[in-house]
Amino acid sequence: MIALALALAAAPHQDTAALDKAVAAFAGKAIGEDGGPRAAIDGRLRLKQCPTVALSWRTDAHDAVVVSCASPEWRLFVPIRMPAQQAVVARAAAAAPAPAAEKIIKRGDPLVIEAGSDGFSITREGIALADAAEGQRLMVRVDSGKMPVQAVALAPGRATLPGWVE
Repeated sequence: MIALALALAAAPHQDTAALDKAVAAFAGKAIGEDGGPRAAIDGRLRLKQCPTVALSWRTDAHDAVVVSCASPEWRLFVPIRMPAQQAVVARAAAAAPAPAAEKIIKRGDPLVIEAGSDGFSITREGIALADAAEGQRLMVRVDSGKMPVQAVALAPGRATLPGWVE
């Protein structure tokens, strides 16, 4: 029992202090500075040792750095301290409504929900419970189901299940 505990304690883990340095170098600012990581990565994390760590921005707003490893597979998001004015602009841009797309499915429209791939397809008929533009999700009441199902609008009268590509 003690030997197992010692073996687990000796298991190699990723050095979070080295990850902190890498993230700060990637961001170009030190921890706690505007444009740098908000805080250090929690040293209690026990990530498996990674031979090659990849760093990238989470979004074009540069609000977080993604630290990832392909093998063994793990991923961290390190928030970046945004300058006050830049944070307000980033939040306003994120909150700005997208231009309204033309609704191709209207509430109450009869629909055919299709899903399938080579050698397999399934269709169900239902009624749209909301309006939807192309590519937008909506709930559909199918005849035999008690609960509505979620679907993605393809064309007037046609939808597919989320995750199925036409």
